[in-house]
Amino acid sequence: MHAHRPIQKVVLAYSGGLDTSAIVKWLQIEYGCAVVTFTADIGQGKEVKVARAKAQALGVEEIYIEDCREQFVRDFVFPLFRCNPCYEGEYLLGTSIARPLIAQRMVEIAHQTGADAIAHGATGKGNDQLRFELNAYALSPSIQVIAPWREWNYRSRSDLLDFCRQNNIPVEGGDDHRPPYSMDANMLHISYEGGPLEDPAWEPDEALWQWTTSPQKAPNKPEYIELTYRHGDITAINGQEKTPAQLLHELNHIAAVHGVGRLDIVENRGVGLKSRGCYETPGGTVMLRAHRAIESITLDREVAHLKDEWMPRYATLVYNGYWFAPERKMLQCAIDYSQQYVNGKVKLKLYRGNVSVVGRSSENSLYDPQQVSFEDDAGSYTQSDAAGFIALNALRLKKWATRQAHDKEHT
Repeated sequence: MHAHRPIQKVVLAYSGGLDTSAIVKWLQIEYGCAVVTFTADIGQGKEVKVARAKAQALGVEEIYIEDCREQFVRDFVFPLFRCNPCYEGEYLLGTSIARPLIAQRMVEIAHQTGADAIAHGATGKGNDQLRFELNAYALSPSIQVIAPWREWNYRSRSDLLDFCRQNNIPVEGGDDHRPPYSMDANMLHISYEGGPLEDPAWEPDEALWQWTTSPQKAPNKPEYIELTYRHGDITAINGQEKTPAQLLHELNHIAAVHGVGRLDIVENRGVGLKSRGCYETPGGTVMLRAHRAIESITLDREVAHLKDEWMPRYATLVYNGYWFAPERKMLQCAIDYSQQYVNGKVKLKLYRGNVSVVGRSSENSLYDPQQVSFEDDAGSYTQSDAAGFIALNALRLKKWATRQAHDKEHT
């Protein structure tokens, strides 16, 4: 059945939910191997607390549960946001950026425990299989990957529930109590897919949104916050310095109260399918707006424009699972170089689903009030110089227009 070399031990990305609980037993039966479970706490919530007990009940002896929240924000979210990330113009890559961290730790644990392979619960239709596997292969070329959804004959949640009942695997709630959507959360966002969302014409009801206040019910008074930046990363909120994870946690809370960060899109998956998803990214929405604001006064024009040209490519690389690929690393080096003078403060106003930039300042600002002022012409800018600039740039336009006029006369 399995073409690869025999598997003695496998490291599984384990959440404790239905899919991964079934996968533990399936691996034990089908591969006859020992299973090592790895659960990364990246801010997804209560499921982390029960993962150990669930794994032990399945006979797992090597259980890794790690608090990765600071590493996640410091080493993945912050570098990502230095690029002002938007996949297809809207999606802030909340799920995409979490997978490289998990893949990295799975490979490291596999080496530590002498495991032959890693496994995950991503389906054969989605993006996560790309993100887990491509990132894993970039770090460990010889690692084997087991993707049960591409191997077994189960096709639905009902099939998995039947498998769990047959193998005495406890599943909380049962099929009648499950949420109507597939949800995935971490410190950056929470996503919703499946169920009624598979009809792109269906408007999500208010019960879908778990994090954010409805903009219609948000406070009828704006809240102002000030973010401090150092080398492109936030270091303080309202003058209070905090760790990266603490900063994102607080931004999520502040923005969620004001209904900031809801998104409903149809996106193009890496495997070629279109997918409708809803996302809540309250803190990330604020971060994107604020970072562009501080860059607006600290980046050279051509550097800023070049970054904007790179961003769609960078975002697509992250979306499709190429975080550890050489081209993403190359782009990151250039992006990080651009951030050396991205220092200062940004003042924002949050109000009923909106984030407005209302002020920005920096000791490294390239903005010169004297040069741009309409009131004082004593600066270093000489207005008459613009005539020569325009004349030179108009040469080719005049030539083009002359030829067009000549062609019309002779047709």
